[in-house]
Amino acid sequence: MTYKMVVFDWDGTILDSTGAITRSIQRACLDAGLPDPGEEIASYVIGLGLSDALRHAAPGASESQIGLLVESYRKHYLSKDHELELFTGAVPLLKELNDMGVICTVATGKSRQGLNRAMANSDTARYFMSSRCADECHSKPHPQMILELMEEFNTDPAHVVMIGDTTHDLNMAVAAGVHALSVQTGAHPPKLLNQVPHLKSFRSINELAPWLVQTILAR
Repeated sequence: MTYKMVVFDWDGTILDSTGAITRSIQRACLDAGLPDPGEEIASYVIGLGLSDALRHAAPGASESQIGLLVESYRKHYLSKDHELELFTGAVPLLKELNDMGVICTVATGKSRQGLNRAMANSDTARYFMSSRCADECHSKPHPQMILELMEEFNTDPAHVVMIGDTTHDLNMAVAAGVHALSVQTGAHPPKLLNQVPHLKSFRSINELAPWLVQTILAR
């Protein structure tokens, strides 16, 4: 395994935001007079594009209600997003990968505006050479985000690994024909992650980092 590109998910993988997103989805549903989907369903949809996520969380909502849900979700999430923190070990890993010449990228269910704001808040844009967002591509688990990143850098699937915290990330990797690793730090528990074939699962970025670095150095 000679990885030249690492594709990171953002929420629940780099940024510790799962709780804030889950609560914002639940509150948006209540604001619209719809049933609270509950924590399990609200967290399961994290990683999908926002409209797709809200359709899953509120299956009885009309299209006009989906628009209201989007606005309400953004209101709740934006009131807290400046307080969110990166997972411990994320920045040291990104710095080390950059120093090794690895292409670091992001594939996220966030909008472009949302990712740009999150990177500005966390001062991390410098570590990523490119990214794809849900308002620019098909939502996960469609492979478009990864396929476009591979095309941009002329990288073979055998040299790419996706790192994420949900089955949406892992299924996207499978569809794109690349390797995948999971971190148990976000929306989907290990028993759910293990339903999708992937190389390894780690409890944290700190646990993943030495394995990933040693695997790349072995090339």
